[in-house]
Amino acid sequence: MAAVRFVAIGDSFTEGVGDELADGRVRGWADIAAQGWADAIGEPIQYANLAIRGRLAWPIVQEQLEPALALKPTHLSFNGGGNDMLRPNADIEHIADAFSRVLRRCDEEGVRLILLSGANPSGQLPMGRMIQRRGDQLSAAVLRRIADRPDVIRALNWPDRELSQPQYWSEDRLHMNANGHHRVAARVLHALGFEPPEEWWSPAEHPELDPAGLAYYRAHVAPWVRRRLTRTSSGDGRAAKHPAWVERSPQ
Repeated sequence: MAAVRFVAIGDSFTEGVGDELADGRVRGWADIAAQGWADAIGEPIQYANLAIRGRLAWPIVQEQLEPALALKPTHLSFNGGGNDMLRPNADIEHIADAFSRVLRRCDEEGVRLILLSGANPSGQLPMGRMIQRRGDQLSAAVLRRIADRPDVIRALNWPDRELSQPQYWSEDRLHMNANGHHRVAARVLHALGFEPPEEWWSPAEHPELDPAGLAYYRAHVAPWVRRRLTRTSSGDGRAAKHPAWVERSPQ
């Protein structure tokens, strides 16, 4: 078996926001899946993660794709569009075109694409109906673009109703917590042909979403509105957490 070199690109979903460790670092599904992959094959794998929170779909492609391919990976994962869907006048087809660009470049470089859709937070968010509608439209648009590509590895989280439940989400209700990231990692490993640990699929604990009401808007919605008004991003000034290969060995 050829050595696995797995690179992930994307936004906060792939960076791991919401799954914060005790030392303040974020982990997330890609970190978890990389370790699970090494455990499943019983060999070390190389892993890189170029994702940065707050990025729109096309900036992910423009800023992260070529550096990721320059690492000469065997597998590249891509997800994007969640931040785009929150913007006025989101162009769903244009967002989906970013997925086509990633697939084309992976084909040209001989890299296997792992394509993910994000989890669905709409049930607990303001403007939930709009987010649900746009997410459904984006999912359909992306699937049309890979309909004739059974070789694309698919880890589709948007249709997962279980993953939409509150116990999988952090306090901001927009990012998954450790429960959610483990469930996504389980789906990625399953798509790769491995059986993840059973406990990754369902949470051991069911934390309450807090704060609520005005406290929630003050803590989480107001800062988001402020960034939109000032044209700033939560990812401004941040660097990728694993821009070069790190080794994950079986545990």
